[in-house]
Amino acid sequence: MKLSTKGRYAVMAMVDLAQRSNGEPVSLADIAKRQGLSLSYLEQIFSKLRRRGVVKSIRGPGGGYILSRRADRIYIADIVLTVDEPVRMTRCSPGSPEGCGADQARCSTHELWEALGNQIYGFLNSVTVADVCARRISGTGQPAWTNTARRSTAPSAN
Repeated sequence: MKLSTKGRYAVMAMVDLAQRSNGEPVSLADIAKRQGLSLSYLEQIFSKLRRRGVVKSIRGPGGGYILSRRADRIYIADIVLTVDEPVRMTRCSPGSPEGCGADQARCSTHELWEALGNQIYGFLNSVTVADVCARRISGTGQPAWTNTARRSTAPSAN
C-alpha cells in the first residue's frame, strides 16, 4: 500500500512537532523547512488536524502548533484518517454489497486486499507518535520481499 502524500506529510510533521515542541508552540514554517515540505500544503493539513482536535493552534508572536494530547496518546491511524480517505486496498466502497467488477460483483481477490487493508489499519492503529519519535516500531529491518531476505518457493530447474 502506498499512503498518499498528504498522509505521509501529516505523519512527518506530527513527529517533528512532537520532537521539537516541549510544550511550546512550533511554527509550521519551521516544520516545513526541516522536513522539506510545502508550507501551504502543511497549512491545509494542520487545518484538518486542528479541526479534529489532534493539534492546537497558538496565535500571536511566538505562536504555532502544539499537540492536543501527549504523543503516546496520538495514534498514526488517527493522523492518517484525519487527513486522508480511510485505508482501503479495494476499489469497492466500504460496506457496499456491490463489487468493483464490470458486473458489480466482487473480484476474485477482494478478500485478500480487504484483509491487507485491515492489517495496515491495525498496524497504524498500534503505533503512536511517541513510538515513532523513540524509533519503537516493530517489524522494521530488511523488507521481506527483497531477494536476500526471502528464498524462492519455486521448484528448482535442476
